[in-house]
Amino acid sequence: MRRRVGTSLYAGFLFVVLGAIAWATGQPFVFPSLGPSAFLLAFDRRGGRERAARIVGAHLIGGVAGLLAWSVLAAGVSLTATPPAFSPEGFRLAASATVSLVATSWAMIATDAVHAPACATTLIVSLGLLSTPTEVGIVVVSVVVLVGVHSIVITGFDRLVGDTRPPRA
Repeated sequence: MRRRVGTSLYAGFLFVVLGAIAWATGQPFVFPSLGPSAFLLAFDRRGGRERAARIVGAHLIGGVAGLLAWSVLAAGVSLTATPPAFSPEGFRLAASATVSLVATSWAMIATDAVHAPACATTLIVSLGLLSTPTEVGIVVVSVVVLVGVHSIVITGFDRLVGDTRPPRA
């Protein structure tokens, strides 16, 4: 029970920081694929710089792959409403999503930066929801802030009370 509560509250804390930044700036510092990343950091608090680099790298890969796919295949189209059946716009979005997912999966494996939530990031971008270079940059900065806050909290806890992280399951 303690772990469930602690994990849930800690994931929420990580999100509060990004929510405050989003609220203060009016920019999309909170987006769907960040939730699973926050949960994974909160659930398994072990892991250091390598894990942080893998998480940031994977979301960077997802953002870039999504932006490239969307720019080439679906620029100007966004999945803010379901496109009509057999429409050219729907085809372009489906193709963009597929290409970005394949490219992201390949690149994450090739660079040993596997982090499944980045597959959601690539879909968010390739479906035209956050598809400008600035928005992709904000996505990456959000992930950097997320893992940075997590690292600060874990380092602080370790210094104050010792290693209190739960053992790996």
